[in-house]
Amino acid sequence: MANSKIRIGGVPEHFNLPVHLAIEEGKFKEKKVDVEWTTFSGGTGQMTKALRNDEVDLCILLTEGIIADIVKGNKSKLVSVYVTTPLCWGIHTGKNNSLSSYEDIYSKTYAISRFGSGSHLMAIVDANSKGFEIQDDQFNVIKNLDGALDSLSEETSDVFYWEKFTTKPYVDNNQLKRIGEYLTPWPCFVIAATDKIIEEQPENVIRVLRTIHDASDNFMRSEDAIKMVSKRYSQKVEDVTRWFHSTEWAIHGWVSNKMIGSIIYHLKLAGIIDEKAEIPEIIWRREP
Repeated sequence: MANSKIRIGGVPEHFNLPVHLAIEEGKFKEKKVDVEWTTFSGGTGQMTKALRNDEVDLCILLTEGIIADIVKGNKSKLVSVYVTTPLCWGIHTGKNNSLSSYEDIYSKTYAISRFGSGSHLMAIVDANSKGFEIQDDQFNVIKNLDGALDSLSEETSDVFYWEKFTTKPYVDNNQLKRIGEYLTPWPCFVIAATDKIIEEQPENVIRVLRTIHDASDNFMRSEDAIKMVSKRYSQKVEDVTRWFHSTEWAIHGWVSNKMIGSIIYHLKLAGIIDEKAEIPEIIWRREP
């Protein structure tokens, strides 16, 4: 085998702990695959760009973000769901901002990590579902969570969508105010791989997926999972307990056509992809 390296990317969040544990425990090496992990603090928008630029082979990223980017020309496929439950987005503002009601956010300035990121897409989908339209000039690109904290503090942005439990420590210490929540109407994270790596190393991609599914299964069964997350990600045990018991990871590679159709419907409705856009093959079709 000429090359067995698979470059994997993901955000620095607790959802990805099963993969980190598998790396630390040598589970990928047992399958004779060399895995190289890269952390993308800029989120899904940064990862879709990395997939396009062949900087990474496989990423764990927000479902709606990668589907939108594949429709727009990203030469990648969904190879598995990763987290089957929805994501609970916290809707935040700065501690000194006069904004206090979820209903009043739609005319404000939104902090987003990147155009095409989850913080961008979900703000549009949420607003659209309530009959509001957000204009491009309402978005302020802040790159990552640290950038958002600065922007909200300085009030150069008013609103910020980010995963609820990741931001909760900043809500607890009064750096942020959470003024609402939004639940995605689909599984929140998927695994995507570039067409190139699928063509060059299909068996290794399958080995990686099986290892991730096994690691996820073990993590969900682990009596130490909550304590590990609390310690590694500096979150309160009671918060992690709530998160853990409302989160389920995939233990197989099946991806629902209905889910893809529903997300494309919402993305078109929100104007994120063109109504007449040609929809390419989005799921990697392989023998079971």
